[in-house]
Amino acid sequence: MLSGPYLLYIGDAPDELSIKSSRGMAQWRPEACVGQYRAPGSALTLGLPDMGFQQAKAAGAQTLILGVANAGGVMAEGLTNDVLAALAAGLNVASGLHQKLAATPIIAEAAARLGLSLFDAREPSEPMPIGKGYRRAGRRVLTVGTDCSVGKMYTSLALERELRRRGVKADFRATGQTGIFIAKSGVPIDAVVADFIAGAAEWISPAREDGGWDLIEGQGSLFHPSFAGVSMGLLHGSQPDALVLCHEPGREQMRGINGRALPDLATCLAANLQAARLTNPDVQAVGVALNTSKLAPDAARALCDQIAGELNLPCQDPVAMGVDQITDRLLACVAS
Repeated sequence: MLSGPYLLYIGDAPDELSIKSSRGMAQWRPEACVGQYRAPGSALTLGLPDMGFQQAKAAGAQTLILGVANAGGVMAEGLTNDVLAALAAGLNVASGLHQKLAATPIIAEAAARLGLSLFDAREPSEPMPIGKGYRRAGRRVLTVGTDCSVGKMYTSLALERELRRRGVKADFRATGQTGIFIAKSGVPIDAVVADFIAGAAEWISPAREDGGWDLIEGQGSLFHPSFAGVSMGLLHGSQPDALVLCHEPGREQMRGINGRALPDLATCLAANLQAARLTNPDVQAVGVALNTSKLAPDAARALCDQIAGELNLPCQDPVAMGVDQITDRLLACVAS
C-alpha cells in the first residue's frame, strides 16, 4: 500500500506522454497530491505547486511517485540521484518503471538504512493463479480499445465515479501502474507471466454478492500485434457482463507500429464481444468512450452523435462529457 500524501515526479521528462502516470494521479486523486517536482527549465506541469523534496516532506508528503515513463523503463543517473535525494529527505518512493527500485542496490541500501519503503508497481504482490473460467457472482465492466493508450483507465475511473454518485457500489480494479497508484492496489498485468493473465483478472475481481460493479481497467487491443495477448487474457479472466469500447479519433496508426491502421469501431467491438463470450455468453456492449482532446468541442460532440447512431450505443468523452449516458445503458442492461 502506498502511504500518502504524495509528491509527483516530473523531473526532466520530455513530453506529456512521458508523465502520464503523474498526470493520472493529479487528475483522479488531486486531494492526495501536495505538489510536483520538476527539473529546472521544464515546461511540463501538472498544475500543482513546485516543491523540492525537503519542502514536500515539510508540507506533509510521505511518498514520491515516479510517475514517468522512458524508453526501456530504466533509471538513468539523474533519476537515481533524485530518488536518493528524496529518500534522504525522508520520503518513501514508488515507481512504475520496469527497472525495480528494490533491485537497484544503491537505492535499496539507502531505503533500508533510512527505514523507508520502496514500492514497485510493476511487481505483482503475490503469485497469480491459473484462470478457470468458472462462472462467479458479481457484475463486471471491462474497458477495451482499438489501440493502446486510448482512455481505458480514464473511462473505468469515470464509470466508477458516476456509479458511486448514483449510490451504486462500484470499485475500480487496476491493471496498470498508473491505475495501481490511483487505487493503491491492483495487478500489473504486463508483469504477469502469460499463462496467468486470465487468472490475475479473476483474482483482481473475485465473486461479489453486494450487487455492486467491478470496473476493470483494460490493456492493449485485440488488434495490436504486440499486446493482443494481454487483451485476450483480460477478456477471458474478467468474465465481463459489459464492455465499453475506447478509441482516440484521428489516430492514423497503431502506437509503436508504423503503417498499421486501427480497426474500425464495429469490427473491433464485434471481435471483443466474440472473445468475451468464452466465459460470459451474455456479455453486452454498453457504450463507446472517445478521447476527443484533439478536437474542438462542437466537432467532438458531432462525432459522438455520429458514432452513437452508427453503433446504436451511447458515445461520450468521459473527461469532457462524463459517462451518464453510458451508465444509463449499463444499468439498463442489468434490469433487462
